[in-house]
Amino acid sequence: MNNSNNIFEQKRILLAVIISFLFFVIYDYFFIPKNNNIIEKNITQNQTVNQIQENLAPNVESKNINLDLKSDNQNSIISIVKSSHFEAQIDSLGRIAAFYLKDKKFQDKNNEFINLVSKELAPYPLEIRFSDSTLNQEAFKVAYVADKKELFIDENESKTLYLTQKLSDIEVTKKITFYSKGNYEIEVKLNKNASYFISPGYRPNIAVDSYTVHGALVLDDKETLHTLEDGDVKQDENFKNVLMTSAFDRYYATFFYNFDKPLNITITKDSKNNPLIFAYSENEFQAGAYIGSKEHKILRSINPKLEAVVEYGWFTFIAKPMFEFLDFLHNYIGNWGWAIVVMTLIVRIVLFPLTYKSMISMNKLKDLAPKMKEIRDRYKGDPQKMNIHMMELYKKHGANPMSGCLPILLQIPIFFAIYRVLLNAIELKAAPWAFWIHDLSVMDPYFILPILMGLTMFLQQLITPMSIQDPMQAKIMKFLPLIFTFFFITFPAGLTLYWFINNICSLIQQWIINKIFQKEHSKKESVK
Repeated sequence: MNNSNNIFEQKRILLAVIISFLFFVIYDYFFIPKNNNIIEKNITQNQTVNQIQENLAPNVESKNINLDLKSDNQNSIISIVKSSHFEAQIDSLGRIAAFYLKDKKFQDKNNEFINLVSKELAPYPLEIRFSDSTLNQEAFKVAYVADKKELFIDENESKTLYLTQKLSDIEVTKKITFYSKGNYEIEVKLNKNASYFISPGYRPNIAVDSYTVHGALVLDDKETLHTLEDGDVKQDENFKNVLMTSAFDRYYATFFYNFDKPLNITITKDSKNNPLIFAYSENEFQAGAYIGSKEHKILRSINPKLEAVVEYGWFTFIAKPMFEFLDFLHNYIGNWGWAIVVMTLIVRIVLFPLTYKSMISMNKLKDLAPKMKEIRDRYKGDPQKMNIHMMELYKKHGANPMSGCLPILLQIPIFFAIYRVLLNAIELKAAPWAFWIHDLSVMDPYFILPILMGLTMFLQQLITPMSIQDPMQAKIMKFLPLIFTFFFITFPAGLTLYWFINNICSLIQQWIINKIFQKEHSKKESVK
């Protein structure tokens, strides 16, 4: 060991952990491309994808997905399907050209219902592309005919719409059975075989930001999840025996699924390397489908496996049970904000042994600071002897620099798991907490929670024993509350609430431990 690995190694490691977190936030905020509210108007609509390199089904040769969208009929609506939860508009190309969510919580800032199908982003849900270019061009010129101009679906019922397209020598029939929550079943039949691809649609473009994952995913028959993020698709990828595939943003998704007869799926790309999903068939195609929010309750009611569409990233194995716990608390408490508060308190109680050990260690090291300084000054020319005497001092007084750092390192995965849960949970949308917080999924409109979070972090810093000698490190530590406040200003109120309550717990625990330590120290002094 050299002089850099001195008695303050614990503080340096702790500082490195904090700076690493700051790097994560800064990188997320400034360097990851932000697509929020950006409509991708420059997608090449006359693009032809490279030939598929692998067979997608037995005895099927490589095919082309034709992306020619020119049509004189694409803006005409031939049928409208409504329920109390949604409105779907079917255009003359047999596609879902608009899909409005009608529940109040999904209204935008202008109190208008959001449309999950962007007119500028192709393909639309249920859009068919024939491999044969001549047939494909004809298919984008000949209009479908609907058997009903309007359908209204009552709660817990379903209704079926038939769409028919007559081409030169092929007739296409789409049977679409809609349910009240936004899920539907699609059956396609041709009067003769012809290779084609059908899409669940481009991902919704409502909640796209730099903090969460958006793009496409595939769940195969081994229940392995493959995620293809926006901007990362370099070439076509083919998947056989797919149980579910989805195009999604932070809160919303559109997908196909078939758990009885798995699908063959191709993920191609647009001009910005964003994924486009197509399912392959030569005649009959059957799948369940859904357009809507990624609410666990709704997805679970359709099929529990569909919950895989909620993306938590690296910490999914912790985040999923964390959400289930939060949902459990909400079912009893009835308020998502207070559920977050109670969850934070319970997590702190569970982690208390680790936190206690960390805080005690920091108090011991502060108490030993004068003796450590004396050893360092005495042996500054001999690092080896200095470290030997330091180890002896630690052993004599039962102090361990690493014992203060390791508990914090163990808590980081839990923090990031909760961070992902609170960022991705659409259940927090329009969920109130205090009188000024009416939506836990967006930033605090009056910045009260970020300021309180920074203030409690500052107070905790004041009462936490610190023995950092390096002036630069000391300055960074002093500015951390201000830096964290700045970054949390734009974070969802639910996440800031968690961090604020977490700080209060740390503050109270540190104050109690300081009192206990002072009491023990006073007893030792009185004995002397």
